[in-house]
Amino acid sequence: MPIHRFPIQLRFGDEDSNGHVNNVRYVQFLEEARVRLSLLPLEPAGSQEPAAEAETFRSVTRQAGSTVVARQEIEYLTPLTYHQDPVWIEIWVSALGGSSFSYGFRIMDEDAGTVYAVAEAAMVMVGRESGRPEQLTDRQRAILGSWAGGRVPFRREAAGAAK
Repeated sequence: MPIHRFPIQLRFGDEDSNGHVNNVRYVQFLEEARVRLSLLPLEPAGSQEPAAEAETFRSVTRQAGSTVVARQEIEYLTPLTYHQDPVWIEIWVSALGGSSFSYGFRIMDEDAGTVYAVAEAAMVMVGRESGRPEQLTDRQRAILGSWAGGRVPFRREAAGAAK
């Protein structure tokens, strides 16, 4: 399962009046992971020559348009409270369609002993000129496919499978 992991440093102000990290911050954690993943240098496509500038998913995507968030779902598993150690967020591609794809996420402590939340964000490729959904290019599909990691382990799906 090709999963990328990134540390996220908590801030004292992330906690709300209920004494745990606010749900809005979780959405920002997902955004941070998406941006970091999109900026990772990619392996050169079919070339042994090093590129003058590292190609990233973001640079490949900008050639055609942009990706927009169509839907986000977060399942909170245990409260996250402020502490000095970073939390870790795992990100992978959980679904790949014609003009859309989804990222899966797990927010956890470093050793994955405690998982605070799982999430999924559906993304749509939108043409720069048209502002409408457009098919993913072969290159985009290849990159996203290399990050494929399976479905998000939502509890509701596990409960449905047990019936």
